[in-house]
Amino acid sequence: MSKVQPESRPADPRPTAPHYLDERSGARYPLTDPRWRGDDGAPLTVSALPGITREDVDTGTRSLWRYRAALPLDIPAPVSLGEGLTPLVEKAWGEAPVLFKLEWFSPTGSFKDRGSSVMISLLAQRGVPEVIEDSSGNGGASVAAYCAAAGIRATILAPASTSPAKVLQARAYGARVELVPGDRDATAAETLRRSARTYYAGHNWHPFFLQGTKTLAYELWEDLGFTAPDNVVTVAGAGSTVLGCDLGFSELLAAGQIRRRPRLLVAQPAHCAPIHAAFHGEPAAPFAPTIAEGAAIRAPVRLPEVVRAVRRSDGDMAAVPEDEIAAAARRLAAMGLYAEPTSATAAAAIDVFRARGAIRPGETTVVLLTGSGLKAATTMSALFTDRKDAS
Repeated sequence: MSKVQPESRPADPRPTAPHYLDERSGARYPLTDPRWRGDDGAPLTVSALPGITREDVDTGTRSLWRYRAALPLDIPAPVSLGEGLTPLVEKAWGEAPVLFKLEWFSPTGSFKDRGSSVMISLLAQRGVPEVIEDSSGNGGASVAAYCAAAGIRATILAPASTSPAKVLQARAYGARVELVPGDRDATAAETLRRSARTYYAGHNWHPFFLQGTKTLAYELWEDLGFTAPDNVVTVAGAGSTVLGCDLGFSELLAAGQIRRRPRLLVAQPAHCAPIHAAFHGEPAAPFAPTIAEGAAIRAPVRLPEVVRAVRRSDGDMAAVPEDEIAAAARRLAAMGLYAEPTSATAAAAIDVFRARGAIRPGETTVVLLTGSGLKAATTMSALFTDRKDAS
């Protein structure tokens, strides 16, 4: 890794070139460095970018790469499977309508494809031949798919409890999948140990993964006639949707394209809610297994940054009990939306945020449904086996 360049305030008022930034220490590194974290082990982001206008959207490109002008580097040959441009469907949830963003229309069935496409495109452009990644399922399947498309060898480490459908999917793409005893954090620790030998394409760590995730904000802006919603409701494990929305909407605000950031209203399963606890200044409750496996991360890498993003938007957080997550998955299915329990956690929180006044009458509220129920077949089967056929 290259030597740290100390952060300084340039006398020239013109913006500096984009660079990697450690928000905690102020250290910065050139984007040409083949790094995924700072020299002190802290996570990095890309320095603030100016954003784009509607004239910069490449409307002839039917993928998230229509927003390539918003990225910090030129990637002339992106690795794309048609990710992005997912449906925004209006449904009634209780007495008021909400807009569900169906991210499971992504090529591998989850929102992770946004980040994987941009991250793997960068690594392919730089000639990286092999990567290692850790995941509770969706991220690993996504990275495996884009590595297959790029001709990059991939090893995916996942907890032994990962849904078989997600493990199968990653293996189908040609990745080597290893199941690690213990929880999600044990998997992350083992992957970090091996990262000294193989390039670590960790979707919770790599700054360019967030650059892909931020296209969700740009897409919602375009979906809504180049305006921002009042609220975005999402679930958080590591918090990449939160950080991606914060990045994208902050850039749109800087570019004068929106008047304010949407409120970020974030749900976690009550059985694993460390970000919720930090946001509310409470001690984290003991971990317990949760059907929202994608959010079962006890020590999120970017926890303080996620908390700041929610606060910056004047947002809120809720911890959702298991029975309410299950009920939300069934309620979504009853209206034709087959969401895995992790993303159903966001829908379950709608009523909580309405009761608190965080979602107000007449506002435009988008709810992110991040993954398909097909990705968690075993859990979904357990949720629905007790239901009698109504026909």
